[in-house]
Amino acid sequence: MPNELDDVLADLGRAVQAYQAAVDDYDRETARLLGINGTDLRCLEHLIDAGELTPRELGERLNLVTGSVTAMLDRLEKLDLLARAPHPADRRKVVVRLTDAGRQRCLDLIAPLIEDGAREIGSRYDASQLRLVTDYLRTNTELQRRHVQRLRDQESPPATRRTR
Repeated sequence: MPNELDDVLADLGRAVQAYQAAVDDYDRETARLLGINGTDLRCLEHLIDAGELTPRELGERLNLVTGSVTAMLDRLEKLDLLARAPHPADRRKVVVRLTDAGRQRCLDLIAPLIEDGAREIGSRYDASQLRLVTDYLRTNTELQRRHVQRLRDQESPPATRRTR
């Protein structure tokens, strides 16, 4: 017989799935409007957050090999979303940054969500409740990352052959 905690956890699970689907939909539409794919969008998100990263750092964050990072950076540079520049401390390296135009294009798409979120969430919850939600999200993010790594550590199944 399920108890109240089981019911609440099941409801929370459904809410998290619905939220994740909404975020996936938003990201897909944002990428569409920028003319890029989902991995490219993640790259831009990392650059918005960090300011600048080396190609190697981007590859590590996105779980991409060197050739894939180079192809991605070439695509995004061609769209004037980012630029490569010499590393300020190590001339053998380069750093990747959003262009001013790229930053503005991204902000034009995400600012309404950020503004609505601050207004609606800020009017509904007090600081103590928001700290609890933040703790939940950080805990759940770490759980997700742990399980992403668990999946990455597993071998992919052999390719199946299609017969006609």
